[in-house]
Amino acid sequence: MTQLSINTTQNVNINFTAASVGDRIASQLLDIVVMTAYVLVLVFILRQSGYDRAINAMDNWSTMAIYLAIYSPIMFYSIVQESLFEGQTIGKRIMKTKVIKLDGYQAGFADYLVRWLFRLVEISIGNGIIALITVIASNKNQRLGDMAAGTAVISLKNKININHTIIQDINVDYVPTYPLVIKLSDNDVRIIKETFETAATTRDYATIIKLREKILSVTGIKNQSGHDQDFIRTILKDYNFYTQNM
Repeated sequence: MTQLSINTTQNVNINFTAASVGDRIASQLLDIVVMTAYVLVLVFILRQSGYDRAINAMDNWSTMAIYLAIYSPIMFYSIVQESLFEGQTIGKRIMKTKVIKLDGYQAGFADYLVRWLFRLVEISIGNGIIALITVIASNKNQRLGDMAAGTAVISLKNKININHTIIQDINVDYVPTYPLVIKLSDNDVRIIKETFETAATTRDYATIIKLREKILSVTGIKNQSGHDQDFIRTILKDYNFYTQNM
């Protein structure tokens, strides 16, 4: 298995296992099954309702526009699902793989867009041969879209759930301070926790200050805790409170 050692912007090393070529192919095939099922159901509904004849009776431009709208979920399948499910499609969920940034953070819409645009070339041309060759040749199991977006597909199999690394002990009567903390992802909070604990142990106050500033800029939170260390501890507890009660 290919191991990915990612050094985050907070100088924390995180190790992941890259999704294997087999897992990536399997997730793609599962997604194709889902898309094929969508098309078959759609065709059945159109034929049974008689709408297909009505659509085909229109002028060419109208027919083309309607079919484009109907089949758009197929065209934008990967980018929509990866954006909604934080780096996963139905196929990736089943195969327990996920798209992440190489800096350890959650990938964003712009990253998924780059991957989708490259997919048009890699997957559509040559039936995926370009993507397959690139993944095999890459030392991080990346296709061209991953390289361009700075992402990788990792395996979540047989791994401790990320939630286990961010749990904080909070009292049942705990009152949270920062509701905007939910803007952070599990991966963000894990990095914050690991960085904070390392910095606190080594008394690296400069890193703690940078960490506090980063949290404020990302979430829009106004610091009400005063001391930087108290602020970050409150952030970790608040995130646990909200995620455990959602």
